[in-house]
Amino acid sequence: MKNLTSPGWIKAKGILFFLLGSLSAALLLLQHPTWQTAFLLGIANWSFCRFYYFAFYVIGRYVDPSFRFTGLGSFVKYLMRIPHDPKA
Repeated sequence: MKNLTSPGWIKAKGILFFLLGSLSAALLLLQHPTWQTAFLLGIANWSFCRFYYFAFYVIGRYVDPSFRFTGLGSFVKYLMRIPHDPKA
């Protein structure tokens, strides 16, 4: 599959991800309209965003600058094949 390089299509893809996430959150809150559901949904969203940042920015910038990830699958493969330093 060819990489997406068109700035317009990249922006459209980002907008579609935002709309999909917003619609999913809204439907979940409509099904269970409680403060607890809203709070847990917010924490889950924040946590997954931080994990994504960790997987692609922190690892690539500070742990192994030579490795380039192509997705979360490649990140999992990276974690499984790299020997872990016991001193770290």
